[in-house]
Amino acid sequence: MKKVLNVLILLLLSIPVLAAADFSSLEEQMTGKEYAAAGLDKLSPSELSALNAWIRDHSLGTLSTVAAVTDTAAADDEEKDKDKKRNTITGTLVGKFSGWDGQTVFKLQDGSIWVQADKDKFHIKEVENPTVVIEPGMFGSWHLSIEGHDSECRVKKIQ
Repeated sequence: MKKVLNVLILLLLSIPVLAAADFSSLEEQMTGKEYAAAGLDKLSPSELSALNAWIRDHSLGTLSTVAAVTDTAAADDEEKDKDKKRNTITGTLVGKFSGWDGQTVFKLQDGSIWVQADKDKFHIKEVENPTVVIEPGMFGSWHLSIEGHDSECRVKKIQ
């Protein structure tokens, strides 16, 4: 993935160089009729030069565009790295447990508190201090399951 990103950045960085080398002024790009119809024939040489400079500086091949794309790609990589650092949590619920009902609060022995973030329902025979596994999911989510059972619910840490 990083190789692809590096190639993309290299290509994007080469665009301004190519754009500057291949830049054609308005006079070169337009026919005489188009040039006159746009009223450009009324501009002084310095006004026309300023307009051409503005177009060249604000074209898609500018460094600011490349910098924005590069910054966005770097931010995406940081977010992915952040997600990779999340580890599975194994803990013990405090007290009796018989399932979740869409609004369940889970208090673990380590002091952390998790709240159910979906509306799923799941019921089991009441157990005392069950072991739970909380695993990272996609887009920053977490999923809690009770050891020995297949069901899971999405949770959010509140403490």
